[in-house]
Amino acid sequence: MERGTGIMVRKKLPIGIDGFEKIRTNDFYYADKTLFIKELLQNWGEVNLFTRPRRFGKSLNMSMLKCYFEIGTDPALFEGLKIMREKGLCEKYMGKFPVISISLKSVGGLQYASAAAALRTVIGNEACRFDFLHESERLGRSDKELYLGLTAVKGGKFLMTDDVLTDSLKTLSRLLEKHYGQKVILLIDEYDVPLGKAFQGGYYDEMVSLIRSLFDNALKTNDSLYFAVLTGCLRISKESIFTGLNNLKVHTISDVRYDEYFGFTNADVDKLLEFYGLSSYKNMIRDWYDGYRFGDTDVYCPWDVINYCDELL
Repeated sequence: MERGTGIMVRKKLPIGIDGFEKIRTNDFYYADKTLFIKELLQNWGEVNLFTRPRRFGKSLNMSMLKCYFEIGTDPALFEGLKIMREKGLCEKYMGKFPVISISLKSVGGLQYASAAAALRTVIGNEACRFDFLHESERLGRSDKELYLGLTAVKGGKFLMTDDVLTDSLKTLSRLLEKHYGQKVILLIDEYDVPLGKAFQGGYYDEMVSLIRSLFDNALKTNDSLYFAVLTGCLRISKESIFTGLNNLKVHTISDVRYDEYFGFTNADVDKLLEFYGLSSYKNMIRDWYDGYRFGDTDVYCPWDVINYCDELL
């Protein structure tokens, strides 16, 4: 009920919205998946890869992780959500880490050069988010020159050399740790998209070499890394880009652990339908959209369910 008006204002359905802060500050409906944070911290893995189909909430979960862990976060974003009941975890981890968060979904092109340029743009833009490093009293002259190497632009294009690019996430991690005195959390969403586009474009071997070098530096030999989370649709073989990455934990749809945190469970769907007065459609939605099994859990595609509810409303 909108205060003082007597008018019922229904929460908006988040069709295509994958930003946690946007959902929480603009009165969108949110299926609470915040205990994913607790599971991630308790089932510790230095590098965690989650493979799930498209439109199952991977990007939203990554955005949630960023909002929870990043220094300067607004705790009000999590008000009323399940993770806030975990007082000890929140006191220890919430808002305590520098977070590097990138999505590789836009990295591609007809040729390798254009795809590599797109990767420079993604990482360069994320590095620019920390422009306070230019003035940091905790960074020396050589450190600031390294930061300039990540952010220098000419003609609208980032000027990183190939060597700087492959070392970029490790370099940015080290600079942030030096500034904050705290190791970094690294989030890489849609890690497999550049490889899929490269296969279609005929430059797969070049892109594998680039991504392997980038990941080796960021995930295997990075002393400034606290932990990392990667998501994608595909399990790219360890022999191609994760060679020698012994700290990698892969979580596929067949694993019981984390099975309820991507997609809608039966309980999620029941709560959603009840909230919008659509419970009478549960059997129809089950017949049409209950087509997945993650671990021991029946799972619905959130995109399908939300769009159908929007159509009914």
